[in-house]
Amino acid sequence: MEHNKKGQWGSSFGFLMAAVGSAVGLGNLWGFPYKMGINGGFAFLLIYIILVVLVGVIICLAELSLGRKSGKGVVGAYESIDKKFGFVGWFGWISPLLILGFYTMLGGYCIKYAIANLGDLFHAGWGVGDADSGEFFSAFYGDQLQTAIFTVIFVLLTVLIVRGGVSEGIERFSTIAMPALFVLLVIVIVRSVTLEGASEGLSFMFKPNFEVFKGSGWINVLASAGGQMFFSLSLGMGITVTYGSYMKKSENLEQNALLIPIADTIIAIMAGLAIMPAVFASGLDPGQGPGLLFVTLQTVFQAMGSAGPIFGFLLYFLVFIAAITSSIALLEAVGSVVMDKQIEKGKRPNRNLVTLGMGAIVAVEAVLISLDGLGSNGFPQFFKQDTWLDAFDLVSEGILMPLGALLMAIIFGWLRPGYTDDEIAMDRHGFKMKNYFRFCIKWIVPPIMLLVLAGQIDSFFKLEWFS
Repeated sequence: MEHNKKGQWGSSFGFLMAAVGSAVGLGNLWGFPYKMGINGGFAFLLIYIILVVLVGVIICLAELSLGRKSGKGVVGAYESIDKKFGFVGWFGWISPLLILGFYTMLGGYCIKYAIANLGDLFHAGWGVGDADSGEFFSAFYGDQLQTAIFTVIFVLLTVLIVRGGVSEGIERFSTIAMPALFVLLVIVIVRSVTLEGASEGLSFMFKPNFEVFKGSGWINVLASAGGQMFFSLSLGMGITVTYGSYMKKSENLEQNALLIPIADTIIAIMAGLAIMPAVFASGLDPGQGPGLLFVTLQTVFQAMGSAGPIFGFLLYFLVFIAAITSSIALLEAVGSVVMDKQIEKGKRPNRNLVTLGMGAIVAVEAVLISLDGLGSNGFPQFFKQDTWLDAFDLVSEGILMPLGALLMAIIFGWLRPGYTDDEIAMDRHGFKMKNYFRFCIKWIVPPIMLLVLAGQIDSFFKLEWFS
């Protein structure tokens, strides 16, 4: 089979860990807590879970089945339905390439902060010390040389793992990294929820409060939760299609399409439990936005005294693990398409060359984004955004991912209904979710994707359509 030339998962557990690892990343440990903080806590969590059930599971199943049926990366997979759908696949190829630009930069930030907290543990000069966390962060992201170095280190680590191949590289790393991440997260949660005043953070997350829904505010929450769900579950960015193409025919697609979103959502909620109680216990603002991870939490760790650097190191190290498992998936999704093109030309896919080549492209864009210094270094900005990170995020998460998911729903729900039914029904139990899948992909996913797309555009461009 064609896809065996690129590799195949060695075990069901290995695939699940790799797939969950691709989903669990900065979206969970960075994006989910701060977006929940901005969007009212419980209200955001409620809509997020509803979207996972009605949209996340459905698109995950569609992408896994399309990948396994075609045995190809995201471009070839859509072209296998019909050549005219190939452009949807290119949306799913461009998205991870753009995301890698800022994702690897943020991964570099995590390395920096893990090292800085380790420095504080040993009272070294390269730690945070007594510096104000906001000033320390701004000094770091404004330092072009330092941010570029940490970004390149993260890119090199990503390339090194992906070069190892599907089973020996991605799967082997994920089967170690994901259980380790879970254990570290539990340790941080235990400390967070036992801080004095932590109960306010738990109430913020789980006590019903719908104030944010007033007027048309629910659309903003829907857009934020929808964008977060896509980013967190790695949907619409070619990863799930690519990972599905490496699955054995004996794997249960429906079961995996349920397990991946469930595991990802549990980790996201656990991230909230690790962060929100600590934020409230320290009397800080949960709606601080993107600075929650690098400014607010660092303030929390500094207030913990001698134990602070230990928990600071643990948290930033586990965020690093989450980031690297997602970045290897993003790079594999990009490289898989290039390897497909080599196979189409009758050549043997050269994983080393492709991975190094795509890694070099990622390194260039990531360094440029890091040099922008989150808009602090005077670079010209694009699409009315404040930073290069926001501009890349706008095109990928804001537009291409929800648009690609909308087009997929139209293809699977209206233009080619039942296209992968036979692939899903290969399991001896048949296609149990068939009626639910058909209904959601046809009637639920398209209108929700339209709302999410509109909300994302409104949010990025500050159009105030729904204010």
